[in-house]
Amino acid sequence: MAMFAAAVFFFFERGRVDNKWKTSLLISGLITGIAAVHYYYMRDYYAATGENPTALRYIDWTLTVPLMCVEFYLLTKPAGAKIGLLWKLIIASVWMLVAGYIGEAFADGTAFHSVFWGVISTLGYIYILYAAWFGEVKALADQSGKESVKKGIRTLAWFVLVGWAIYPIGYMAMPGGWLGPDGAGILRSSDMDLIYNIGDAVNKIGFGLVVYGIAIKESFKGSEA
Repeated sequence: MAMFAAAVFFFFERGRVDNKWKTSLLISGLITGIAAVHYYYMRDYYAATGENPTALRYIDWTLTVPLMCVEFYLLTKPAGAKIGLLWKLIIASVWMLVAGYIGEAFADGTAFHSVFWGVISTLGYIYILYAAWFGEVKALADQSGKESVKKGIRTLAWFVLVGWAIYPIGYMAMPGGWLGPDGAGILRSSDMDLIYNIGDAVNKIGFGLVVYGIAIKESFKGSEA
């Protein structure tokens, strides 16, 4: 319901911002809207089977995480971001998700399998993290000359660093994971759903609100609206 409410909010607020920000809010609405639809499917799947809806989660993420990367591109496009940056971010996000899916969906209960595919997945994550904090995205934000964009990119970078780090915790709760019942025993396999739900709410809604804040500030700069 939170995802659905956020999607409605972002779609309606598109009418309040300048034209150049409408696409950014459209993407934010799509991210939370897609997530809302998948959560209804995941709810029914879990109610019927009592199992973690792994495939449905990764279908959701394969659609929404690249869209989150599109937000980086849209925010930095006025400063000269090229389409190549967009494709690099999308490829890195898909790499991260495909490797994570292999590690989780085909888990054999061994630490080697989960760790190997977790490391492969992390390579994509590190690229996005580097681009946001030190690389091309950061440089373009600095070149934009807009304080709201620079602060917004830095906030989104914090989401990637801290918010996205929630997902590896859930990943490590599966059988064979470092924190799971076959590892340190800190988490149960059933904890994965709760951890992933928290991660989605924080990152997808929070990501959109940061973009919304930039759009509103830039649209009403110099006015008292």
